[in-house]
Amino acid sequence: MMKKILKTILCISMVISLLIIDFLGPIPVYAATKEPQTLGDLKKQLADLKQQKKDNEADKKETQAEINAKNEAIRNADNEIDEAEYQIEQAEDKIEESNTKITEVQAGIEELLRFLQQLKSKNTYLEYVSESSSMTELIMRIKAVEQLNDYSQKKLAELEQLIKDNEKLKEELNKKQKELASKIESYKKTIASLNINMEEYDEFALDIDTQIKTVQANVDSYVKLCASSKKSYLGDDELLSDCADVPYNAGWLKPLKSGKVTSPEGYRTHPVTGEKYKFHSGIDIGGNPEGTPVYAAAAGVVSGIVTRYSCGGNMVYVNVTVGGKKYTTFYYHLLTINVKNGQVVTQNTIIGTVGGGSTAKKNGGYDTCTTGAHLHFGVETGYYSYSVQSKVIVPPGFNNVKGYTFKSRNDYYA
Repeated sequence: MMKKILKTILCISMVISLLIIDFLGPIPVYAATKEPQTLGDLKKQLADLKQQKKDNEADKKETQAEINAKNEAIRNADNEIDEAEYQIEQAEDKIEESNTKITEVQAGIEELLRFLQQLKSKNTYLEYVSESSSMTELIMRIKAVEQLNDYSQKKLAELEQLIKDNEKLKEELNKKQKELASKIESYKKTIASLNINMEEYDEFALDIDTQIKTVQANVDSYVKLCASSKKSYLGDDELLSDCADVPYNAGWLKPLKSGKVTSPEGYRTHPVTGEKYKFHSGIDIGGNPEGTPVYAAAAGVVSGIVTRYSCGGNMVYVNVTVGGKKYTTFYYHLLTINVKNGQVVTQNTIIGTVGGGSTAKKNGGYDTCTTGAHLHFGVETGYYSYSVQSKVIVPPGFNNVKGYTFKSRNDYYA
């Protein structure tokens, strides 16, 4: 009986798992990122980023060298194609010239044959030969007629062979053109693949320089916090949690007093570039004009600030603890930033204000990843200074469906 019950439970669990996987869709795979626990960990994260930058620069040089080589190969192939086209034109001219000569020679041969035929039919040929004054002259006259005929036939054969050679050359050059064109296409594809080798999975992913700058600011703020903490300072072994007392939260609040989900988290077609199957790392909340206050969804410590980024604009990251679990909340496309790195915020703290309209590139701004006023709000598990895609989750308290609306900060589901 117990075995039957366990078997039934196992089957139900498998079905539920399959249903969950089917509902969520394909789960993306990301590189693992270790959450910094101590000041030393945070410094190591900074050192690793700087080393990554060096490695990236080296890779970039190698990639650029390969791109340059392929571009040079394309230029050479283009030149070879131009030369082949010129040779084809020359061959066509020779063929046309040879055809003209063949026609002329053929006409001359036909005239000669008619002349010889007339000579033979009217015994003129015999008279021409018999009038020879000597045997030597006789032989010479016979040879002259034969040589005249042989020359015409030989000339005709040479011209016919020239036409064959030129046609063969033309065929070879056409084949060479196709091969070169195929090489050029292959080179172009290689260059295209090389150019996107460093493309990030998330459209909002920070470049390496911005990551270094953000983590450096976080290190600086924690060094001050750790040095001024009530506990004895342990240097790099100091726990970050002892340096900055992250407030406890029993639950979440919305970052805005009201709003509407205009773009859920997950794969989508990019609204600006039109690129398909691009991962969207948070929830876009519209329905509010620029300047609308944006609040901390949970009390915590500001761990990262990015200003005027090309894709995301002004960004704020806040480390929070909700229900005993660590999270990092992030807020993008802000018109203004009202907090500082290392600042402790409450759920009533105004992080910044809604932007995305005047800051949009199409409106003369600097942010290429927005088309209008809205807040991009995201949550990831663990404490970080910037978004780590492997840790991103659907913000708690939100129905991850386009059109979902809320009318208060504690409005859980509408």
